[in-house]
Amino acid sequence: MNTALKTLITALMLTSAGTAMAASSVDLSVRGLITPSACEPTLSSGGVYDIGKISAKDLNVDDLTAVGDHVMQMTVTCDAATLMAIEPKDNRPGTSSDDVPPRFGLGLINGTEKLGFLEIWLSSLLADGVPGRAIASADGGLTWTSERRLRNDSIASVADTTTLTPVPVKLLTADLNLSAAIAPANSLTLTNEVAIDGSVTLTVKYL
Repeated sequence: MNTALKTLITALMLTSAGTAMAASSVDLSVRGLITPSACEPTLSSGGVYDIGKISAKDLNVDDLTAVGDHVMQMTVTCDAATLMAIEPKDNRPGTSSDDVPPRFGLGLINGTEKLGFLEIWLSSLLADGVPGRAIASADGGLTWTSERRLRNDSIASVADTTTLTPVPVKLLTADLNLSAAIAPANSLTLTNEVAIDGSVTLTVKYL
């Protein structure tokens, strides 16, 4: 085999090896931002919506029973004007008696019977003292719609009254409206006292 042919074969082998190695690896990039600002959410009444005791006899047999509305104030205080949103998380996932995204669960009876649901919506929003509107995003903040309800599948923020774009705020205040309902009594075992056990975590998400 002449020298030129050997050189060509060697070059082809090296090229093939290089191609195989390139196809067997991939790069992972880590990106993000660390913001110097921090925001702290707080709720009035210690964040507790106490429905009190309800007699099983007062529940509708084959329909939902509304058990009263409640309003608490939500305040988000930031070190500086910050673009942020509120992300709700249902701590009783899969327990809502109605599988509609805006509704949060109230726990289970006997491990399988769904007790009811909770709805939460925002009103009277003030962004640094200026009236605003509640908006929501189901794609992590890429697009926004006018939406007052807090939902399991989206984040919520505040815009001015003419746009659907989040505005940076240093102090956000809003009324957090709560409405709970109990599932039809004929779907529940109510021979013993049952605890209403709803729990939702509201977390600040920086945009």
